[in-house]
Amino acid sequence: MEFQSCVKIINEWDIVAARQLGRNVAKELGFGTVDQARITTAISELARNIYLYAGRGSVCIEKEYVNGKSGMKIIASDEGPGIQDIRKAMEDGYTTSGGLGAGLPGVRRLMDEFDIDSFPSKGTKVTAIKWIR
Repeated sequence: MEFQSCVKIINEWDIVAARQLGRNVAKELGFGTVDQARITTAISELARNIYLYAGRGSVCIEKEYVNGKSGMKIIASDEGPGIQDIRKAMEDGYTTSGGLGAGLPGVRRLMDEFDIDSFPSKGTKVTAIKWIR
């Protein structure tokens, strides 16, 4: 890990700040405009989940270099109520906020790697990586 930058998510403006940080890092790493859009959309979904469900948390971005590949890792974490049923939360269309239910499953589709850990009353951590093609 050469670089890490984080945005604390406390209010809606922080979602915008996290998106902008992600876009800037993606551009700097050399991602094309389509992948930049995918990355910023994923960050937006993760940051919005923190804001809506946990109230506060952070989105951190790291540049990744593994086996000659370059990419970007997003780590979204909070100490909120956690996700009671991760399997259900990962189903397309499932929502507890009245939204479209595309959040976490959408992030999984937009990124190349996706991992989620959540513990009731302790919080949630989502790690997602996008590799440069």
